[in-house]
Amino acid sequence: MRKLFSLAFLVLAFILAFLLYRSIEEPITFADERAVREDAVADQLKVIRTTQEMYRDITGMFAPSFDTLKQVLRNENFMEVRIVGDPDDPDFDPTSAYDTIYSSAIDSINAMGIDLDRLEYVPYTDNKVFDIAADTIDYQSTKVPVVQVGIARKEFMDRFGDERFKRYDQRYDPNAPLKFGDLSKPSLSGNWE
Repeated sequence: MRKLFSLAFLVLAFILAFLLYRSIEEPITFADERAVREDAVADQLKVIRTTQEMYRDITGMFAPSFDTLKQVLRNENFMEVRIVGDPDDPDFDPTSAYDTIYSSAIDSINAMGIDLDRLEYVPYTDNKVFDIAADTIDYQSTKVPVVQVGIARKEFMDRFGDERFKRYDQRYDPNAPLKFGDLSKPSLSGNWE
């Protein structure tokens, strides 16, 4: 009987030790995995933001879809206007003072190492695509282009995309998107910055 109680207490001690280990290990694993995944998604959003700025330089607007964004960046050119001469010179002739140079957007994309074929895919997912929206709004009596690109955290957090992980970080909301831009004001800042 005494051996049976000793064995039962030993098994109970192992179970309690395992539960204690799990209660310490889970929040650490969550914090580490969250940091890695959010950093990878934020890095991809920075690349998309750069390509959207390039698109805006070419068209004056933001791309409403990834297909449009990629098509313009593959086929269009940047236009650069240079002033020839010194505009402060009294003999300056403004009618012949400008030189226009065109450069291929795809050359710039390739030089930056951007893979347009993988642009819209969210890291750590099975080819899920970022949500993208672009529009034009009236802002301070002027029409301005706006864009917003992002994805809900639960889409790329795998098993950590559950509400129960809020207990480890009160600010964590798996339904909140990781995004840049805003459709209500001209801003390209990301909510991870």
